[in-house]
Amino acid sequence: MKYFLLFTAKLLLVAFLILGVLDVIYTQVYKQSSNRNKIGYVYNSKARDYDVVILGSSRANNHFVAPLFDEKGLKTFNYGMSGGHLFEASLLLKLMIERGYHMKNVILEADLNLSNEQQSESVASKFLPYIHDSKTIANHFLKQKNFWALYYIPFYRYVTFEPRIGFREMYSTVRNKPSNVLAHLGYYPLPSKKGNMKNNLTNLKPLHNKYYEEIKQICKANNIKLIAVMTPMCSNTKGLDYFQKVNKIYPEIHNYEDVVQGDQYFSSCGHLNDAGARLFTKRILKDFFKK
Repeated sequence: MKYFLLFTAKLLLVAFLILGVLDVIYTQVYKQSSNRNKIGYVYNSKARDYDVVILGSSRANNHFVAPLFDEKGLKTFNYGMSGGHLFEASLLLKLMIERGYHMKNVILEADLNLSNEQQSESVASKFLPYIHDSKTIANHFLKQKNFWALYYIPFYRYVTFEPRIGFREMYSTVRNKPSNVLAHLGYYPLPSKKGNMKNNLTNLKPLHNKYYEEIKQICKANNIKLIAVMTPMCSNTKGLDYFQKVNKIYPEIHNYEDVVQGDQYFSSCGHLNDAGARLFTKRILKDFFKK
């Protein structure tokens, strides 16, 4: 029994060491990459200057045509992340401040994402390679239920979120394989092909959202003008009074839910196609950046 316990202890020690080595290797790979996703693009960067930074979910990523801002002489990048929540938008903004970014304006898509304060695992996982090197990231995840395991068990985060930051993504990063998420200044155009053109927001309730509050505080503390907007939905949506409910909690959020009319401008009920996004972006430029 003594020899069995000793063998088991040695085996566990060897396994722990292997996991530790793998953790270091994966982490070092991600710390050298800035062309795979928007999180690495920010984390592995130095100070940048922007006239306009765009944050939010896919309803930011697909709706704000950053090159149209650029044509107006406004240095802009769309940092919207498909599938993301305000949890990730707030953390990305914190990282920009940590990196010394200077931003005159932040446009924040704040509409459907106000209805939850959860992390989006598909997006949040991409911050995890840097959790030991950034107090900002560690503190942001601190109250998440699996923080202890993510932070203290070596290689656990890479196994748990294997499709996002596991071997395949690490290998693509090693090969310096670029992705299309950074093209078009971060804007991702959608085709005209129709997806689901029905939506139901009846059971969706906006919250007094702590991550939206964080973003407001960060912008105020750093003298950044925050422009919070609700972006278009197709007319065939039930429960459109959701947007009025948002304004009851946050009257400062600009409601653009109905400014683009016609199914021909939508790729799905909640997402504009490229033609619709260009119409919407021109309206934003006219309303907020006319001078």
